[in-house]
Formats: sequence, C-alpha cells, structure tokens
Amino acid sequence: TPPRLRMLRYFQKCLRKQLAEHQVRKTRLVSKDGRCNIEFGNVEYHSHFALLKDFWNTIVEIRWRYVLFIFVASFTGSWFLFGLLWYGIAMSNGDLTEQNPPSNHTPCVINVYGLTTAFLFSLETQTTIGYGYRATTDHCALAVTLVIIQAVVGAIINCFMCGIILSKISLPKKRAKTINFSRTAVISKKAGKLCLLIRVANLRKTLLIGSQIYGKLLRTTVTPEGETVILDQVNIDFMVDAGKDNLFFVCPLTLYHVIDKTSPFFEMSEDTISKQDFELVVFLDGTAENTSSTCQVRTSFIPMEIQWGYSFLPIVSRTKEGKYRVDFSNFHKTALVPTPHCAYCLDNGDRHSTGGKKGIDNPGFEAIVVSEAAAATKM
Repeated sequence: TPPRLRMLRYFQKCLRKQLAEHQVRKTRLVSKDGRCNIEFGNVEYHSHFALLKDFWNTIVEIRWRYVLFIFVASFTGSWFLFGLLWYGIAMSNGDLTEQNPPSNHTPCVINVYGLTTAFLFSLETQTTIGYGYRATTDHCALAVTLVIIQAVVGAIINCFMCGIILSKISLPKKRAKTINFSRTAVISKKAGKLCLLIRVANLRKTLLIGSQIYGKLLRTTVTPEGETVILDQVNIDFMVDAGKDNLFFVCPLTLYHVIDKTSPFFEMSEDTISKQDFELVVFLDGTAENTSSTCQVRTSFIPMEIQWGYSFLPIVSRTKEGKYRVDFSNFHKTALVPTPHCAYCLDNGDRHSTGGKKGIDNPGFEAIVVSEAAAATKM
C-alpha cells in the first residue's frame, strides 16, 4: 500500500543517512567534538612501559569507570592485605579462637581472633574510625609497627586518589565543551574579498584570556620527487575584524580566512570544492579566566560541510532595556547571498556569481584585458 511504501522509503533514507554519517566519521582525522580518529599499530613493547612510567597521566586520561574501579580496588585491596598481616600477627601470638588461648593470655590486638575481625580492624585503622572495641596493646612491637605502616600507606592512597579525581574533574577539556563551532563553514564576500567564514561561541560568561585561532588543512599531496605525503598540513590563518590574537570572546565571533593567491582554497570553485579531498581542522587556544588553566578546542570541516555562496544569520541584538542578547537559534543557520563563483571571478570583475552558469577550474588560465578600441572591427 502507499503508506507502507512511504514508510519503507523513509526508513531507507534514514539508513542511508546513518551510513553516510558513519562513513564521514571514519574518514575524519578530527571529529566535530575534537577527538582524534587515529590508532597506533606495531608499537614496541618498551613503549608500553613508558605509559606505566608516566602513571599519573595514564590514570588521569582513562575513562571514569576505570578510575572508579581503581579507587574502590585500591582501598579494598589495602584493607584486605593489611587484614592478612593482622591475622598473621594474631596467629603468631596465639590469639585465634581455634588456638584456645589461656584466660590470662595478652593478645597483640584486643578482640582480633579470626580473619573477619582482622579485616575489620584493618579497615578501622586505615580509615581512623576508632570504634573502641578493637585496639592494639603494648605486648607486640610488630603490631605497633604495623599500625604506623598502615597509617602512612592509607594517607598516601588517600592523597593519590583525591588528586586523581580532582585532576580529572578539572581537566581543561571539560572547559572546551562549552565552546561551540558552527556545524558548517561558509564562503562569501566580506569587505570586498572572498572569505571562508566560521562561527564560534562561548557558552559561559567567563572569558578565555589570550585566545588564539588558527587552522590546518590536511590533505594528501605528491612531492616533486614523486613521494606521496598523507595528511600533509597547510597553515590556514583565521582572524576577526580586530585581529587574530587576544580575542575578546564575550559574544559569538565570526572568524574568516581571506581566499587570496596564497590560500589553498584559491584554486577551488563553487562546483569543484565538493569534489576535493581535504579536511580543515580549526583550533582555538585560550586560558580559562576562573581556573587559569589552558585549554584547546578543536573541530573539523570536510568539503561537504562548506557552503559556497552562503552567509551566517545575525544572532546579536539589543533589547529595549539596553542589554545585548544572543539568539542561539540562528547560530548554525545560513542564508544564500550573491557570491563570486571562484576567486578568479572576483579578481576579474566578479562576472560569475552563485546561481549563474558554473564553470571548471583552470589554474593555467590567464586573463587578457582587451580594450574596446582594439576589439572594434572596421569594415
């Protein structure tokens, strides 16, 4: 029936969209949220030991589930280990119930007469609970020494685990989650120049001090010697109207890159950019105002995410009360604007614009200016 057919087509469309998005994620080096899609193979064994030597950063970088597991295992394991030691001291002194100590026997630890009670005494000692039911005596010097050792080890474990959790909570990349880039980049005219524009916003009122923006164009190139270079990096300069360093990041900014003869986008046009094979990675570095920690925000754009002939909709306005308001509903929205078909068109009088006849890039083309007098034909 037609409803079933429409439903089938809808599911097919959704499936194709998901497959396309999955393929895009696989081909990216940097995902939209800044994670790097790269894996290391055939790493030598001694390099793995280097990660263990840098134990602190290794623990900080692993997932929360593993950190919580290490947190629980470190305390529980230390309690059980020292419980075995306390059990061994009680056994050597004849304090256990199955050893039938005499009525006038002086134990090393009062009320420690089995494995369970030894574990409970270990827990109470390391956590300094001090219920008062179990306590060491001055009869065994080894028991007094073990109390000191367990107190020191427990303090070390507490400091280490608290430091790990605080460091993981305050990671700079968490601050980076509140920096948003536009889902797409646009190419349009700005101040008479053809520019690539990207929008970025800070979702917190606290600023990023000393913010800097820059980009890298990743593509596969072939050197004159015939060597194929995968992920060749080309610098892309971004700026705002006030410059490119020490951005005043109090409201969303529109970053732009001028497409001139030094730009790798100069040889591209409206109908050929989607056929290119590159990835534009954009970086934003800054220092958080409230924590003084440096952070880096990353995102990437592939050719299908660059809209030629579009411009971002305005999002900053002023209310009647004199306050500035940012409308994030238009943050990712774009509108079609008159734009040259390519950078050559702009340099040669802007004779082609979006919506007109499309041409093909020809890097070897040279514009020849012919005067009207020379072009006239006399009969």
